[in-house]
Amino acid sequence: MRMMGFFGFLQRPDLGQGLERFAATPNALLLDVRTQEEYADGHIPESRNLPLQTLGQTELLPPARETPLFVYCLSGVRSRQAAGLLRRMGYTDVTDLGGICNYRGKVVK
Repeated sequence: MRMMGFFGFLQRPDLGQGLERFAATPNALLLDVRTQEEYADGHIPESRNLPLQTLGQTELLPPARETPLFVYCLSGVRSRQAAGLLRRMGYTDVTDLGGICNYRGKVVK
């Protein structure tokens, strides 16, 4: 992780490391919490689109609360909010990957 400041709570997630962890984690889900339009413009392969606005209402989330969830958005704001919401919903293995605004890997359109 890279530091944005002197305090640990200001750490920014490292997307590359997070995606490596996702790929190495059995049964993990990669959640894109951007809007459907943003998702359609390009998303990381294997990700599922669950917009932040509908995340608390969706039945698309796994029933097993120990399922590893990796969450991303465009800049990291919505992914942080989504990770907090998922934890409050009882999910115990949630990783905030931050934003993909500078992501240069493969995208699906």
